[in-house]
Amino acid sequence: MPSTSRGTMAATTLDALESEAVHIFREAAGEFERPVILFSGGKDSTVLVHLAVKAFWPAPVPFPLLHVDTGHNFEEVIAFRDRVVACYDLRLEVVRVQDWIDDGRLAERADGLRNPLQTLPLLDAIRSLRCDAAFGGGRRDEERARAKERIFSLRNGFGQWEPRRQRPELWNIYNGRHRVGEHVRVFPLSNWTERDVWRYVEREDIELPSIYYSHRRTVFRRSGMWLTAGPWGGAREDEDVRELTVRYRTVGDGSCTGAVESSASTVAEVIAEVAASRLTERGASRADDLVSEAAMEDRKRLGYF
Repeated sequence: MPSTSRGTMAATTLDALESEAVHIFREAAGEFERPVILFSGGKDSTVLVHLAVKAFWPAPVPFPLLHVDTGHNFEEVIAFRDRVVACYDLRLEVVRVQDWIDDGRLAERADGLRNPLQTLPLLDAIRSLRCDAAFGGGRRDEERARAKERIFSLRNGFGQWEPRRQRPELWNIYNGRHRVGEHVRVFPLSNWTERDVWRYVEREDIELPSIYYSHRRTVFRRSGMWLTAGPWGGAREDEDVRELTVRYRTVGDGSCTGAVESSASTVAEVIAEVAASRLTERGASRADDLVSEAAMEDRKRLGYF
């Protein structure tokens, strides 16, 4: 068998992953009537939008974006989100957790976390928009519960995930059948790894929020993670506060998303750092996933992303 360079192998892998994702987008567009792309401005959802643009070019992306805004997002990410929407001339639907808190449908948690509060606004928005499919940027390498997902992942009439009702997907045949009131979550990046995402960002020259790269930030230590102050609160009297060079491997609710110490300021440096890491980005920087071993699965069963 002829030898193949690592560069060629990486390119072949990325080509195959891109082709699969484009195929999934087109299959879903043909099967569902009112899909929506879940978009936060993070790296995975940004790659998702990039792939959607490729899948339907030169026509516009035929469905809107949906962002569930906790009110505790990083300012840099929200500004980036709006730039992406303007750049591709997309329609963005934003639902704000604060609205559900203000009218009593939700109550603030004692721990201040709003990430778990996203589920009800998400399900309400899916019902209001009459969505029968929602594209997400989830990947199987992120967390053990997500490793159980199918690419077409059925949600029941309450928006809940039931592992026993997931269908086999042999030979890349996707089953989007669902009853009235049910919907399907579609994950075109299921077979990608964090490293694949960053290699694709490098190859396609995709812009990401600046907080994915190293920068100086005042942070404090809590539950083994470096968190930063914001509308969600700040350091307690007994917590270690420092100014460090950090970056974020994932972005989300600021109250539970930790930074990692890093000097990686370019895509190439991030790729090298990710290759050497033995922790997934969620395991290294998402406090809400460390509540219990089944924390993500418990949230998914209730309708979480």
